[in-house]
Amino acid sequence: MKIAILGNSYQQAALAHINRLLQALASQGVELVIERHFGHYLKSQLPGLPAMRECQLGGESMDAQVIVSIGGDGTFLRAAQAVAGFGTPIMGVNSGHLGYLTTADVKDTLVIVDALLHSNYRVERRSMLELDYDGEVHVSNPYALNEIAILRQETSSMIDVTVDIGDHLLTTYKGDGLLVCTPTGSTAYNLSVGGPILDPMSQCLALSPISPHALTMRPIVVRDDTQLTITTRSRAPLYQVSIDGESLILPSGTTVKIRRAPFTTGVIQLHGTNFAHTLRSKLMWGKDNR
Repeated sequence: MKIAILGNSYQQAALAHINRLLQALASQGVELVIERHFGHYLKSQLPGLPAMRECQLGGESMDAQVIVSIGGDGTFLRAAQAVAGFGTPIMGVNSGHLGYLTTADVKDTLVIVDALLHSNYRVERRSMLELDYDGEVHVSNPYALNEIAILRQETSSMIDVTVDIGDHLLTTYKGDGLLVCTPTGSTAYNLSVGGPILDPMSQCLALSPISPHALTMRPIVVRDDTQLTITTRSRAPLYQVSIDGESLILPSGTTVKIRRAPFTTGVIQLHGTNFAHTLRSKLMWGKDNR
């Protein structure tokens, strides 16, 4: 079995647990492939690591059966962008704080190893967004697992965001911007701007205005098989498009299209976890006494 490992370099408190996990996998005959930058970081911090081949995520690691993302949601999203279209499932291992997309804690070595070795998990196929922009600015990665945000630049001026759903005009949002999120991303930025929480396996998108000028502008949910055509205008010469945190600066008056990507991301969930359990535990909705 071959497993690709991805992580971030903010792991000081979790280094001992990471070392224990990697040693446990290697002792079971698992071939480990590690993302180059993460590998360099671990080698500088931990002596005696098991043998691991370094790779550039999105390239040589694609023949791995599973990708293990060690960190938080940002690390998971980076993995999802890197393997977009390959179908390799990702297991999120939390070594930070909330870790909404993660399914296990880095301290749970035995649980993680057992799940990986015996396929004791399920894979949820989560929808992604694709940004289409036919212009001079290059989009390095147009895919988002969480959201695509249309945002004003660092200026006090509002932006006007005109949205067409399919062939029909929806409205023009005036304010700080507009968020388009997947069900997976509904508990991220979308939640903080007052958007709805969506079941991650539902087939829809949420459009949530950011600090709208009109109080009647409210979040809405639409089917995910419809293309959104979005034209943004501002007194400022530029505005920003954020694709899961990756920024793209575009000139005012340009149009982008957002649609459901032609592939999904495989998110590994341990048996016993579910949507309701995740909401209770990650959003602290109360202890389950049943």
